[in-house]
Amino acid sequence: MSLFDQDKSAGRMPVSLITGFLGSGKTTLLNRVLGDPRMARSLVLVNEFGEVGLDHLFMQSVAGDMVLLQSGCVCCTIQGDLDKTLRDIARRRAKGETPPFDRVLLETTGLADPAPILQLLLNTPMISHDYRLDSVVATVDALNGARQLDEHQEAVKQAAVADRLLISKTDLADINTSARLRARLEDLNPGASLFEVVQGEIDPALLFDSGPFDPSGKSDRVQQWLNAEAHDHHHHHEHHDRSRHDAHIGSFCLTFDQPLDWDRFNRWLMAVRASWGDKLLRVKGVLDVVGESQPLVVHGVHRTFHPPTLLARWPDDDRRSRLVFITRDLDRAMVEASWTEMEQT
Repeated sequence: MSLFDQDKSAGRMPVSLITGFLGSGKTTLLNRVLGDPRMARSLVLVNEFGEVGLDHLFMQSVAGDMVLLQSGCVCCTIQGDLDKTLRDIARRRAKGETPPFDRVLLETTGLADPAPILQLLLNTPMISHDYRLDSVVATVDALNGARQLDEHQEAVKQAAVADRLLISKTDLADINTSARLRARLEDLNPGASLFEVVQGEIDPALLFDSGPFDPSGKSDRVQQWLNAEAHDHHHHHEHHDRSRHDAHIGSFCLTFDQPLDWDRFNRWLMAVRASWGDKLLRVKGVLDVVGESQPLVVHGVHRTFHPPTLLARWPDDDRRSRLVFITRDLDRAMVEASWTEMEQT
């Protein structure tokens, strides 16, 4: 009998986070995405209806905090705190008190640190019972993005933890400015897919359904999510001329050739979280564990980790364990040394 739960993605609602600094085009992107017929059964969470320019899409009121949009999407305001709102929506959906929806899109404020939201989705039992984290999409302004990254730690963190990075307003910036920003973002977060967009124009299929858990069973999903090779390749190059904020952010991938003893690995990971939790912006891995024929996914932010979950199958014949770290002020050598020490105990 396995120690770990099987993937139950088919029974949980995917939640995608749309983040980005002030004026970077989050609302423009959201408006454009909601106009796509494939996104019709989406629920959009906003702080206030007036904060998001969706007025022209409103069709009818469903309840005091919920409206149905012309596109078929549902827009809901966050009541009090996100935890309470998500639990309330799950309850109402189960009772048939909401229009049907298949995914949740959450737009953060421009100054928001995405970490608390990711922690809520990853390991809060009353939330993770009904929801699963799908993707983190971050917009970066081609005109002002470099300055915002220089001046605001929040902007750096938003870009560093994203699965998808969108450079907006490229039609307003000159080619060299856009190219420099693109290179900087590739350095900051080498594992993220990066796109340039104008007026939010992008295929939603490129943004969403990008988490490791795939109800349809596509085995390549987890490879794209982890993108271990990008972090590995990134580690072997020197990077100069980084801003004072960028210089604190790093990423690397640890690869384990032999199957891992779970008790030992888990003790080590708990020690890493206890020692350096504040420096772990994001950790994600696919592991080959002794006694398990299926790959085990681990995923965490700071000290909060999703319960380890077994995927249905390995994506290919390579069964080496890979663990990707996106960190602040924590280098690879320290983490590797801690693992070496654990192996010797």
